[in-house]
Amino acid sequence: MEVGSLVSCREDISALFPAETTPSAKYNDLSSQFCAVRKVSGDGNCFYRAACFAHLESALHHPRALQSFKDKIIQSGRVLTSAGFDESSFSHHQNTLVRVVEQCLADEQEDTLLRLFNEKLISDGVIQFLRLLTSAHLQNHADFFCNFVEAPDLKVYCCQEVETMAMECDHVDILALVQALDVGVHIVSMEGDKEQLAHHIIPEGVEPSVHLLYQTSHYNIIYQRIHRNPDQLRNTDSL
Repeated sequence: MEVGSLVSCREDISALFPAETTPSAKYNDLSSQFCAVRKVSGDGNCFYRAACFAHLESALHHPRALQSFKDKIIQSGRVLTSAGFDESSFSHHQNTLVRVVEQCLADEQEDTLLRLFNEKLISDGVIQFLRLLTSAHLQNHADFFCNFVEAPDLKVYCCQEVETMAMECDHVDILALVQALDVGVHIVSMEGDKEQLAHHIIPEGVEPSVHLLYQTSHYNIIYQRIHRNPDQLRNTDSL
């Protein structure tokens, strides 16, 4: 990954393998299922950056999907206002994401998407909006999400842990964001003591547009060798 890069070009999946050691069963399993990785900066915003980039990339050559995502972002302004956010606190970041989607619609080029996500002001503006949307969704569904947040006050949790840039994303935040955006995410985890990878589809039972590798508290984008139905994935669980 180039120094200063927020999202890298695609690399062979072997770029993730530890150097000068024989790959473990998990790495061999990973290589058998996935052909490439796109590394994402480990700045505490990796889930949001990786998930948004991967979803937009998957929709690049599908104008209807891009238009639907754009409409979702525009409509999500109501989600934030209903949670008590003033429009002035999010409209600039919302417009940044809308413009990114519009540029994807205009030329459908991977290079354009990569360039935009590596322009820090644009990329961070997108992430800030996604963080605010996640917070709003959590607060609008507080009766459900308060059961999963280890904090005495959900609003304080959102302010300190979700809305703040560079704060790592927790499982509850991931669920809130994918619900708010209506996007399916497949997370492949290298964690745990088992020999095999763990697969998580969020929300359960959907066809994911986003495939991410979770390793040492970090998310990178990964690409499948062949199309797989989520029901066929081994060790599949919901978070």
